[in-house]
Amino acid sequence: MENAGKPADRDRRRLRGFIIHLLIYFAAMAVLLPVNFIIAPDQPWSLFPLVGWGAPLALHAAWALGLLDTLRK
Repeated sequence: MENAGKPADRDRRRLRGFIIHLLIYFAAMAVLLPVNFIIAPDQPWSLFPLVGWGAPLALHAAWALGLLDTLRK
């Protein structure tokens, strides 16, 4: 009976970690995008961190939702 709560706890921790990652991503992008368009509007350098950080964020989302668990089995 003790093991019944462990997968739910693991899933909750995974989701909490992803939400923290997502909030930090949005906070960083909320700073970088305006800075880019104020300082150098003709050079969209803020797209590099947007995409470069967004790809690992998508993998983190897949892991948090359990989509990558089938690869382990």
